[in-house]
Amino acid sequence: MDDVEIKRVFFEGKEIVLVGTAHISSQSVEFVENVIEQENPDVVGVELDKDRLATLDSPNQWKEMNIIEAIKGGKTYLLLLNLLLSNVQRKLGKQVGVKPGAEMKKAVDIAREKSLPIALLDRNIKVTLKRALAKMSFVEKIKLFWAVVMAFFGFGEEEITKEKVEELKKKDLMNQLLQELGTQMPSVKKVLVDERDIFIANRILAVDCKKIVVVVGAGHLDGIEKFLDKKRDTYSLNVIPSKKSVLSYVKYLVPLIFVGIVVTGFASKGLDVTVNILVYWILINGVLSALGALFARAHWKSIIVAFLAAPLTSLHPALAAGWFAGLSEAKIFVPKIKDFESLSKLENYSDLNKNRVTHILLVTAFANMGSTLGTIIALPYVLTLLT
Repeated sequence: MDDVEIKRVFFEGKEIVLVGTAHISSQSVEFVENVIEQENPDVVGVELDKDRLATLDSPNQWKEMNIIEAIKGGKTYLLLLNLLLSNVQRKLGKQVGVKPGAEMKKAVDIAREKSLPIALLDRNIKVTLKRALAKMSFVEKIKLFWAVVMAFFGFGEEEITKEKVEELKKKDLMNQLLQELGTQMPSVKKVLVDERDIFIANRILAVDCKKIVVVVGAGHLDGIEKFLDKKRDTYSLNVIPSKKSVLSYVKYLVPLIFVGIVVTGFASKGLDVTVNILVYWILINGVLSALGALFARAHWKSIIVAFLAAPLTSLHPALAAGWFAGLSEAKIFVPKIKDFESLSKLENYSDLNKNRVTHILLVTAFANMGSTLGTIIALPYVLTLLT
């Protein structure tokens, strides 16, 4: 067996067999099966959490999603990112004829057949994504969303063959990719790779057994092995940081600045200038938010909602115009069961818009973007009316 793909570690009388795989490789599926059969472990561990295992067992679990609660909870961008990432991985798997996570599913199935305990070793995927988004800078978020969108739409994409997938498992190439990720988006690499290496290693050490086979992605192999030297406190790795970005403070400054402009305009320039300030604020905010909704092909009623909501929500730190436009769209185009079932089969922008769930998310997102742009343009413009 290739020593790049399998590592053996001993800790306090426990034998740990680490198996590194590519998540969309048919060879990895066969390799996992062979290793478990040959090693005959007491426990099978996998790089999964409870939610991701449920997704592998029931691919259509998206049907349980409450789109209204997602919008109200401000989870639009997180949901879109999750959906796009899932479909990018599915499209890659489709090219090589293997479902994403097939090797993890194979490990779980074999363990169930043999009545072996299954150790779910990874951190909850929602915690990982929330920590990543909370720790990322604004520039890193733009880079991440841009990279995911480009990958989803296939821009700059080259065909991924089985040979190229297997090539990704080579130590030097994988390390090179991780180093590039660390350079481009250090916060993302720290949360998605480094933290999870520590978390998974600690979970492995906590499993009570004499021998465990652990199936993980090849990119985690070296990192996990490094942290299998002692048990660590991982409590902090499950905490969502309450970091406040500069933009979060700007949301509170905008209404104060606007009120100051209105008061100053009325006191120094009179009623006519004050009316102009209000009119331009409403028009710029409303029109750009409505254009965002229009770009997402929203219903005319939702476009009007975006126009009316934007001037007001821009002055309220806890509200967003896209929420109202999205909720309006959700009432007009109520998602059907088939929409939830097809969430894992999205191929392009047309699919995103035809699917009622992702269409509602797009309306919410683009109306929000339009409103934000409207505020950025309107605030300095109305300020010029005082001169």
